Amino acid sequence: MKLVWSPETATKAYLETVKSSRIFNDSGVAEFLSAMAAGWNTKLIVESWSYGGPVATSIGLAVAARHTSGRHVCIVQDERSKSSYVEAMAVAGVPSTVIVGDAEEAMEGLSGIDFLVVDSKRKDFARVLRYAKLSHKGAILACKNACRRAISGFRWNRVLGKETRVVRSVVLPVGQGLDIAHIGADGGVVGYKNSSSRWIKHIDQRSGEEHFFRG
Repeated sequence: MKLVWSPETATKAYLETVKSSRIFNDSGVAEFLSAMAAGWNTKLIVESWSYGGPVATSIGLAVAARHTSGRHVCIVQDERSKSSYVEAMAVAGVPSTVIVGDAEEAMEGLSGIDFLVVDSKRKDFARVLRYAKLSHKGAILACKNACRRAISGFRWNRVLGKETRVVRSVVLPVGQGLDIAHIGADGGVVGYKNSSSRWIKHIDQRSGEEHFFRG
């Protein structure tokens, strides 16, 4: 990655996130991702959010964007989710930018993403990754709830496609698991790729229903 790491900026974002999100409980995920996004001086931070989910991570990412003079955007699937998200962020006193739509539609106007956070509890999280238009300088991708996700066949390379160069990936014991992937410079996605797809199984954490979709 050609971005320069700044321990000072990472520390400032971490401490501010601890203070700002103390009313929420997200098991350290918010602080960790905030420090990482700020430390890499990322400019376009995007996350996906589902109705009923916590917003501590969103607060942390918004804090990081403020420290890097960047932009934080959250994509949601429908208007109900948008209303709930905006209300929760308002309670925390954090302004938010929200885009409503499915994975392809929401990602259409977002180009040059250098930090992307998805949640495996959202059944279309793989499509969000697949349609992301990443920065040519490199990017960091993070999947929350990695240890709890009931997914068969998930691999970064399979979801992102052959055109995207995954330098390294690691699952960290933060929260319910964070699966982090480092995308190399000039290896970003330029849109949907017509490479062969695979079926991925997702089990809804609440209902227990199985969903199958192409990764």
